[in-house]
Amino acid sequence: MTDEIKNPESAGVPVVPVAALPATPVVPGLPLVSIDEFKKFKLVVAQIKEAELHPNADKLFVVKVDIGGELRQLVAGIRRSYTPEQLIGRRVVVVTNLQPAVIRGVESQGMILAASDDQGISILQPDRDVVLGSGVK
Repeated sequence: MTDEIKNPESAGVPVVPVAALPATPVVPGLPLVSIDEFKKFKLVVAQIKEAELHPNADKLFVVKVDIGGELRQLVAGIRRSYTPEQLIGRRVVVVTNLQPAVIRGVESQGMILAASDDQGISILQPDRDVVLGSGVK
């Protein structure tokens, strides 16, 4: 066994004591979930093929994504941060095993993952052209 493995600090790797890790949820009021619960979500890499303005909502797009040989329709609340032209061809991360939902009269068969802050919404995407349908871990 090398010294780096026995003593990570000697290799310049910071060590956080277990007692210093948060024991409560990062978001107050939301429960912690187990790894088994997290594994229930099927996250895959998809590519946006079409993006249209939602007919009944100012903040929503109706997009079609290729999740690896299958096209899915999604309703995404990203319209204030993107144009349709900025979305077409983009690889994104999609939750594919959500129950379908009708959002303002249009069925959505999944969810695009995105982050939001005071500057708007930012779609989460792989940093290279990962094969469509690849699982996200």
